[in-house]
Amino acid sequence: MATEHGLSRIRCRACQTTSGHHRPGCTRLNGGAPKSDLHWAIPRALEVPPDQLQLRLNFYSQAVQMEVFEDERVVTKMVSALDVAHALASQLSVSTGILPPDTLWWSNTREGPLVALWREPQVTRVALQEEFDKPPERLAIPMPGLIFLCRPGQPPWVYAAKKRPQSEKDEVFRAPAYNIFADGRSCPGSHRYPLEVEAIPGSFFMAFFSRTGDHYDRSRKFPKDMKALWRSLDGRRTYPLRDLMSFGTVKNLMEVR
Repeated sequence: MATEHGLSRIRCRACQTTSGHHRPGCTRLNGGAPKSDLHWAIPRALEVPPDQLQLRLNFYSQAVQMEVFEDERVVTKMVSALDVAHALASQLSVSTGILPPDTLWWSNTREGPLVALWREPQVTRVALQEEFDKPPERLAIPMPGLIFLCRPGQPPWVYAAKKRPQSEKDEVFRAPAYNIFADGRSCPGSHRYPLEVEAIPGSFFMAFFSRTGDHYDRSRKFPKDMKALWRSLDGRRTYPLRDLMSFGTVKNLMEVR
């Protein structure tokens, strides 16, 4: 270990002693910085000295060790992986650019930027394809306000809300639509989504809907029959908000990674 009871220890990089006394034959007895095999990509005739190793991080399964090279000695200590990440991230400059007008929030996740978009309640034309050898059933149904969590070119997460969210505590509901799993993820099938995130909500409704995903418990009146729900809504102008099934809160959606 490079530390003892959580304290830093100093050792010679060449002979590995920590007592402050070098072993016989140690190449560091004459002092000087650690030798480096790295040279600048410039002519050697300019006599520019090689670049010297200043610091090294060793990542173990449960710890991170930092080694700082100071002349003829090496100072080692344990550091937090989070502190290392923050130190490196401090050199980054992150900008969202111009966001779509209906953006609710933006987050940078491990899978890339994620944009939450609000879609106002509106009558929407949908196509339900239950059998491949028959034409789809086309309906014009009112949809409640919807929240789309979008990444460029990828299928979105889709949820419903009774009004445009204003707080992390606002309640969200299961979207009353096919092609959506229980956690809100949508199933793309063979549908390809655009790279422009603002076009993803419209693209979602251009796809053919089928009995994929989890289409149960989307309606209080028709908990086991999404088709009956859609047929009952066909031709109506507004969605009955009391029929929505609860999913969680806006905060739950903000935790999607």
